Amino acid sequence: MKKMFRTAILSIALVGLSTSFVSQAEAAGGEGPKLNDNKILNVSHRGASGYAPEHTIASYELGEEMKGDYIEVDLQMTKDGELIAMHDETLDRTTNGTGLVKDYTLAEIKQLDAGSWFNEKYPEKAKPEYAGLKVPTLEEVIQHFGKDERYYIETKSPDVYPGMEEELLEILEEYNLLGPNAPSSKVLIQSFSPESLKKVHQLNPDVPLVQLISYKKPATITDEQINEYKKYAVGLGMSYTKIDQDYVQKVRSHGLLIHPYTVNEKEDMQRLLEWGVTGMFTNYPDRLREVIKSHN
Repeated sequence: MKKMFRTAILSIALVGLSTSFVSQAEAAGGEGPKLNDNKILNVSHRGASGYAPEHTIASYELGEEMKGDYIEVDLQMTKDGELIAMHDETLDRTTNGTGLVKDYTLAEIKQLDAGSWFNEKYPEKAKPEYAGLKVPTLEEVIQHFGKDERYYIETKSPDVYPGMEEELLEILEEYNLLGPNAPSSKVLIQSFSPESLKKVHQLNPDVPLVQLISYKKPATITDEQINEYKKYAVGLGMSYTKIDQDYVQKVRSHGLLIHPYTVNEKEDMQRLLEWGVTGMFTNYPDRLREVIKSHN
């Protein structure tokens, strides 16, 4: 890992971090990491990606402006071991590059255009400033938003990137995003990989973790499965299209949070809130904010 200037940047960018989260941390209390389950979380999926190129600073900024509680950062790792914000293992969909992320250095990826594809695909939402946007590193995202943002981070394809979890936790510790106020949930880490989450839990049991689950059919879950997840996770996430009210209530009855993805229509948001979810991912955090406000 390149640590040059990290300490200096930390002291500048993150002075006073976490003061706004103390009350929530105190409310959480208890053993291990917890979250306030009375707070419905509005998670900006890849930023406000319904309006701007996903996983760019522009998209994350929009998510913040639209009052999202978290920005979601999917992680891939470059050839030289840097964590970058990108959903796919390949560069093809969201840049003008091609091939696997792991085969390119950060310097090479920084030469790519991560915004023009959005203008081409969504001309009605296109903006000139999106052309030429760069792929940010996790550190750059944290440096940019600092104390003013919370991060919902996913380890993508961790089996492809040995050491991803250690690198992630090292960065979070460097920027003081972990520690005595961990229950305040400045950072949540999620993954479809139980092995990845269990590794994080072993390295730092204070980090709140969310287990993602992929269902091919309508979702079902047993008490035994839930109890296994509870050994290391505070919540579960899955496609909202696969669940029903009984599923939500069963998960909640065991004390786990539930954050379905990716919910973009207001009627779906309203239905999920009525079922009792504790948050959801959306490409349109402004819509979800309106629905939550009317729901309350």
